[in-house]
Amino acid sequence: MELPIVNSKNKSLKVPDSLFNQEVNDNLINQLVNSYIDNGHQGTKAQKNRSQVSGGGKKPWRQKGTGRARAGTSRSPIWRGGGVTFAARSKSSNPKKINKKMYKVAMKSIFSSLAKSNKVFISQGIEVGSSKTKEMVSLLKKIDFDKGLLIFKELNENVILASRNIPNIEVTEIKSLNPISLLKHKAILISDDCFKELEEIYS
Repeated sequence: MELPIVNSKNKSLKVPDSLFNQEVNDNLINQLVNSYIDNGHQGTKAQKNRSQVSGGGKKPWRQKGTGRARAGTSRSPIWRGGGVTFAARSKSSNPKKINKKMYKVAMKSIFSSLAKSNKVFISQGIEVGSSKTKEMVSLLKKIDFDKGLLIFKELNENVILASRNIPNIEVTEIKSLNPISLLKHKAILISDDCFKELEEIYS
């Protein structure tokens, strides 16, 4: 499969079919995205139900003869200081797992889907000499790329600092790639030195 190059006289570059020309598995992509979102939650929210609230072991008063409603514990949800009826539980204690093979197939499906939708472009030798935002803006203007995700083999400090204040532009490196970043952008620009490593990671 060939993808267009944005900053070269050569109009396109052959890329590995094993990564960009696979059958798209929408169900697997959906499963990966959902597990990634769920596992990304902080998981610090939790409430206590009646069995988790401390105390309440002794019956407050005898069953009959007091004139009051019967009660078995002072930690019942209808009591002040009692447990919560349907207590919220932390999701972090039960993470959604997806095995390595499924993860690789899902990521290849995402790359293939983007390539077939003409959302993936290649750049040759993008280098940012300083951390100035205007230099990055000028560079992106030259290649006519105003919004999307830029994927580098490795990020350096200049690229991070120069791009962080540009709206609609996100930069990442291969080892930090995730399905959400790939799917939320309308255009993906990949540095030409990334393909060998991408193929090794997802093969």
